[in-house]
Amino acid sequence: MNKREKSRYLKDLAYYSSLGISIALSIFIGLGLGVYLDRHFETRPWLTFIGLGLGIAAGFRNIGLAIKKSRKF
Repeated sequence: MNKREKSRYLKDLAYYSSLGISIALSIFIGLGLGVYLDRHFETRPWLTFIGLGLGIAAGFRNIGLAIKKSRKF
């Protein structure tokens, strides 16, 4: 493995390692926003479920973008 390949390998490894954090963070942000809005508008548990669903959708979007990026190479 030459220096250029090693550099690209480490760059890809760092990107895919951060993907898990990105997915978890998007889910928790959606859930937190839903809980906050539920408390503000007193609509428990509907906005929490909607926020959680949007957070999960954002997580799947991040996975899709990572797959799309990996297919380009």
